[in-house]
Amino acid sequence: MSTTNKTCLVTGADGFIGSHLTELLLEKGYKVRALAQYNSFNNWGWLEEVPKNGNLEIITGDVRDPHFCKSFTQEIDIVFHLAGLIAIPYSYIAPDSYVGTNILGTLNMCQAARDNGVGRFIHVSTSQVYGTAQYVPIDEKHPKHPQSPYAATKIGADAMAMSFYHSFDFPVSIARPFNTYGPRESARDIVPAIITQLVAGNKTLKVGDLTPTRDMSYVKDICKGILLIAEHDTTVGKEINICSNNEISMAEVLRKIKDIMHVHAVTDAEPRRMRPSGSEVYRLFGDNSLIKQLTGFKPDYTIDQGLQLTCDWFMKKENSAKYKASIYNV
Repeated sequence: MSTTNKTCLVTGADGFIGSHLTELLLEKGYKVRALAQYNSFNNWGWLEEVPKNGNLEIITGDVRDPHFCKSFTQEIDIVFHLAGLIAIPYSYIAPDSYVGTNILGTLNMCQAARDNGVGRFIHVSTSQVYGTAQYVPIDEKHPKHPQSPYAATKIGADAMAMSFYHSFDFPVSIARPFNTYGPRESARDIVPAIITQLVAGNKTLKVGDLTPTRDMSYVKDICKGILLIAEHDTTVGKEINICSNNEISMAEVLRKIKDIMHVHAVTDAEPRRMRPSGSEVYRLFGDNSLIKQLTGFKPDYTIDQGLQLTCDWFMKKENSAKYKASIYNV
């Protein structure tokens, strides 16, 4: 697909993956309309870190408003829909918020994009929809098993998006990243939680359960996969994993980070960081055969390379200062 005169809309562009995807699209020559969630501080989240670019238009708003969605999807060729509430622990406290943003917001975006003649719609899902692996590696045929209100709303959002493909022949693809890490990652996640505590000089690390395993990919690999899905027509109407085809325990991730940073620290398993036993996803190990087959995707970063780059970023004072290592935020 030629990038000439192609205009992309990225919802959730102010977030972790969304800001990196915005940067990648600009590097590839796309014009980008980036949606940040409206706030009275005129703050654009992680888009504040994206260099100024004549091909970048930043707008603010909320996907929960269907009228607003109808207005900003005009004259768009490709929608990358990443806007959503993502924190699993907070979904225990405020599940209705997740229904409103993740399910109704996706409905609003699909309806608006279809009405405005958008050429491609890439809905970004999550590996949490699978729950603890019933078999490995997890391919796209693996049963969905919502173990949190967050996961349930993402399953609902995926189904809503795919219904527009089946009902209206609307060109939807579902990109399903497994665990993503890197610069700008959400503070509640294990990688920044560990690194920021170490940067702060903590000798005892507050952690949750370190036994679960995850299929972890560096953020640039995930964004590469999302873009490839948009650029290949063979992906229309499909749900597609983006992952490394490997798994690693959280205890091993912790060990690697301590080795990279050359520090020693002990761990303290804090009860409030533990998920309810029935809600914890103990194993995620993804199969990336389909995305390789359809797009030729190949990860560029190993776990060691990615963690080194991530630690390097967090160890810069101007970056770690944006995080509050002493506060556990659900």
